[in-house]
Amino acid sequence: MAADAETSDRDTAPAVIPLADESPESLYALLAERGWGDGLPIVAPTPGRVDAMLADYDGDPDEVIGVLPPRLGEATARVLAANAVMAGCPPRSLPLLVAAVRGMCAPEFNLRGVNSTTHPVSVMVVVHGEAVRRCGFNAGTGTLGPGNRANATLGRAVRLALMHIGGGTAKGVGDEGLGDAATQGQPSKYTFCLAENAETSPWPTYPRSLGLDAPSAVTVAGMENPHNVHDMETRNNPAPILDKAASVMATFGTNNAVVSSAEYFVVVGPEHAATLAAAGWARQDVQAYLFEKARRPAGEFRAHFTAALWRPWMRALGDDDLQPMTESPDNIRVLVAGGPGKHSLVVPSWGLTRSVTVPLA
Repeated sequence: MAADAETSDRDTAPAVIPLADESPESLYALLAERGWGDGLPIVAPTPGRVDAMLADYDGDPDEVIGVLPPRLGEATARVLAANAVMAGCPPRSLPLLVAAVRGMCAPEFNLRGVNSTTHPVSVMVVVHGEAVRRCGFNAGTGTLGPGNRANATLGRAVRLALMHIGGGTAKGVGDEGLGDAATQGQPSKYTFCLAENAETSPWPTYPRSLGLDAPSAVTVAGMENPHNVHDMETRNNPAPILDKAASVMATFGTNNAVVSSAEYFVVVGPEHAATLAAAGWARQDVQAYLFEKARRPAGEFRAHFTAALWRPWMRALGDDDLQPMTESPDNIRVLVAGGPGKHSLVVPSWGLTRSVTVPLA
């Protein structure tokens, strides 16, 4: 038995490392010895399993898809397939992992920062469109929780790729110094994947709101853990629901407070979305309302921060003027996910990153 392993920057074919025996204990020991994995048991990426993962891949498996900092490792479909096997992905997830890596390699995503900062940022992956049903993703109850293989393993495969290829590990990468420098980290660094619940959404799909007309798509965003928003009482008035969401957004503890270009993702539960839509509110109305309501006095911002990336018009506000938590309603990204229950989520950004949505062919 052999396990596919890391690759050098010049050799895109994974090395083959023999194991002492086929026991899980031997594989676990090998991972610990080499500083691989996320600390949880993995599936051995044997050549046969990697080949099976690549069986339906439509492309050159050794073509470089992207270079992942800080290690600057080359991500090919073959190397990504090895990480997908380790994460437990079914083969149909590989194109989604490839799309996620393409998104993370976009300049505006700033993967070097996301993969190296002291902030506990993780890569949130959102699956949209036909791939949700075709690949078995859970867009309903517990979409961000345990129990669904597609959600759990795609998010984990993204993290393993960032560790093994990009060097985003707190244990350091050879002589290149520390990789992931997150002060405490966060649970979503193990896996952070949800699916858009288009069937319960009263609005066009999130990719369509960006002008993308593709059957399926994957969004990647550098985000904190989600923050819950609950409103159990409201029946026909959107304001109380969104006021609570705005109160979650308007905190000085997130990087959104110091980076005015930072995004928020607002993941609206289906019941809250139905209340909003019944009152005639479109996605843009939700964005505009939250932009106006998620504010604090400018003087309070200045009291907390001496160095901040704010627009000039924000710096010119008087101390008693209300300063928005983000410079534009367009930075508030709204989509529907989850199942029954009067809960929604606010997901703050690391700040110095932009989400990227990649259509699937």
